[in-house]
Amino acid sequence: MKKTLKEIIEITGGEILGDHNTIITNVAGITEAKKGDITFISNPKYEQYINSTKASAIIIKESHKDKVKIPAIVSKNPYLSYAKIIMLIAKETEKHPSGISCNCSVSKSAKIGEKVAISDFVVIDESSKIGDGTIIYPNCYIGRNSKIGENCLIYPNVTIRENIIIGNNVIIHSGTVIGCDGFGYVQDNETLKKIPQIGIVEIADDVEIGANVTIDRAATGKTFIGRGTKIDNLVQIAHNVHIGENSIIVSQAGISGSTKIGNGVTIAGQAGLVGHITVGNGAVIAAQAGVIGDVAPKETVSGYPARPHKHAMKIYALLQKLPELFEEIKKLKK
Repeated sequence: MKKTLKEIIEITGGEILGDHNTIITNVAGITEAKKGDITFISNPKYEQYINSTKASAIIIKESHKDKVKIPAIVSKNPYLSYAKIIMLIAKETEKHPSGISCNCSVSKSAKIGEKVAISDFVVIDESSKIGDGTIIYPNCYIGRNSKIGENCLIYPNVTIRENIIIGNNVIIHSGTVIGCDGFGYVQDNETLKKIPQIGIVEIADDVEIGANVTIDRAATGKTFIGRGTKIDNLVQIAHNVHIGENSIIVSQAGISGSTKIGNGVTIAGQAGLVGHITVGNGAVIAAQAGVIGDVAPKETVSGYPARPHKHAMKIYALLQKLPELFEEIKKLKK
């Protein structure tokens, strides 16, 4: 990339402070930036670096206008503006596979759209459908009767089992398995009998799924991931889970079977949710929370068992005082 600040605000919007012709060739964080880079500040803890950064320009909020001494872009959302520049660089540098490899295996009954890329050692099973513009990297498996929409990006070593429905503009990162059997068994005397998992998984448009995620097929019916939801690496989503739109699920979270997650929910890292509960729209599940019951809309919960966050913080504060209280009780006993 080589653009002036004047050209960059056509992408980001905002107001320029200083030289409109400042040349920008890359992006970087505020502490590691160098000449030619543009950086940003949105977190107050980095304000101390505004005038020590070596960047050629910085993206700031209105409140920082009087503090900055280098060329700047004033933005309502500096992080979003910064992300737009990164998107531009990514688009300029990306090089995905193209064409259909002679080393792949595509069933004669599969339907392949236009401008689809199918790389080496991809297997596309019978009666599957791949939408226009979708890119499939090497070593992926697409099971029978599965349908993948348009302009999807499927990275290496992804397994999409039979009867799966995937919408448009979906990104799936390496090692993810969609449609593995749900964990269902029934006790028969002293043995466990497997309950066949005959449902499906449906993933709506604009979903992104990280690396090594597992999304189980439903026992009956479907496991569902709503439009625009983003799933981090190493997440487990069990059978018949229903996740709403534009939710965020962070690494190592686990959601047990038949749980319903609303729209705009955040589930932080290593949180665990039991089955058959409901998490309302806009709720936040804090990191490592153990959720054993319903969570109301817009509620923030933490701890184990998960409680309203303010209540949990009071409990943690009291726990810190336990050694002192114990010593006091010993003295009172004497």
